[in-house]
Amino acid sequence: MNFRLLVIDDEKNIREGLAEALQGDGYDVVCAENGDEGWKYFCAGDIDLVVTDLKMPGTSGEELMKRILASAPGFPVIILTGHGTVESAVTAMRDGAWDFLTKPVDLDHLSLKVKRALETRELFFQHRRMEEELERKKQFKSIISISRNMREVFNTINKAAPTKASVLITGESGVGKELVADALHELSPRKDQPLIKVHCAALSPTLLESELFGHEKGSFTGAVSRKRGRFELASGGTLFLDEIGEIDLNNQIKLLRVLQEKKFERVGGEQTIETDVRIVAATNKDLKAEIEKGNFREDLYFRLNVVNIHVPPLRERKDDIPLLAAAFLKEFAQENGKSIEGINEKARSRLYSFEWPGNIRELRNCMESAVVMCQSNVITVDDLPPAFRNAADDGWINIKLGANMAECEKIIIRDTLSFCNGNKTKASETLDIGRKTLLRKLADYELDSSEE
Repeated sequence: MNFRLLVIDDEKNIREGLAEALQGDGYDVVCAENGDEGWKYFCAGDIDLVVTDLKMPGTSGEELMKRILASAPGFPVIILTGHGTVESAVTAMRDGAWDFLTKPVDLDHLSLKVKRALETRELFFQHRRMEEELERKKQFKSIISISRNMREVFNTINKAAPTKASVLITGESGVGKELVADALHELSPRKDQPLIKVHCAALSPTLLESELFGHEKGSFTGAVSRKRGRFELASGGTLFLDEIGEIDLNNQIKLLRVLQEKKFERVGGEQTIETDVRIVAATNKDLKAEIEKGNFREDLYFRLNVVNIHVPPLRERKDDIPLLAAAFLKEFAQENGKSIEGINEKARSRLYSFEWPGNIRELRNCMESAVVMCQSNVITVDDLPPAFRNAADDGWINIKLGANMAECEKIIIRDTLSFCNGNKTKASETLDIGRKTLLRKLADYELDSSEE
């Protein structure tokens, strides 16, 4: 990795000598003759380590170090000092300096200290990335994503979860709306209470009414005993109503009453039952269009849609395909007792180029099929379903007309990295850019910037 160092010293010969020695070690080096100029270089970004003289006219090395550490805790700063100011260097160490060297500088010692400081810095960032990923997984469990398009989803979940507000989750079939409902419940004060789920499209209107509100014995043919409804079972917790757009108008009226008054009666019953339920609903329909058609009540829509979370389709978050595919591969390989190490380059390219009309559910089914068909330790195109085996493999990157330059660059970098099987050195060579530049752009576009 091509690190960029900043050398600051008011003596030109020392400054240039240090720069030449560090350049000989393979680093990019920029120089500044005082603390103020050094601060400007640091603020401009792209600096990985600072080597600075302790005593300089104007802003001293010690003052500069404090500014740097205030803006970037843990940043490596190596102090240079004369023999008469070693005590000040020790104080700087207590204030956060990485290390110090006395003048005249032993270049071999400097080289070793710089190398160790940069290695420690990289380990620090790797550890922080791992902690962030673990925290994200702890919060959202099965929701696997690094896509920028999902950031708003996560932010809204975090804001809405602690409240009692009803949430309407929208998105195409198979995008993972139920996982969002799970996260809302797990991050809420109701997490120790029941999370009850009802698939509204799977039940007839009569059965749905009984399922939601319960019924008394003899209230209809087949009602041989009293049954508690899902609103009773979920009291104190969360009720998830999947495919809410499929319920009939009669049940919509009853549901609206529960949302407004927090009370209901069982089918065939006279006793009014109070309930404390947080409602989370989901649909793949355009409920505003359904309102226009007279199929959905507008007042119920507003009661349900206090907070809206729209989950984007997989074709708009293709950055997540490698993570999702790897997770499904691991799951189904264990389930089927197979040892499969990964997906080869060509198969991965086919997964990237597919539009995924069935979204994550389709990708999951695809990977299950591939694991079952795979007879080696790597999944190839021949193991994928027919739609992928028969797809044209022209090696081109597809960019939608109307995309801006930043979007185009992100797609090119993402797909090239996939083409290079995640090897960042190979990807930087293919793109004809420096490895440091590639890593910075991966971070800017929030793509996977971890080491191989």
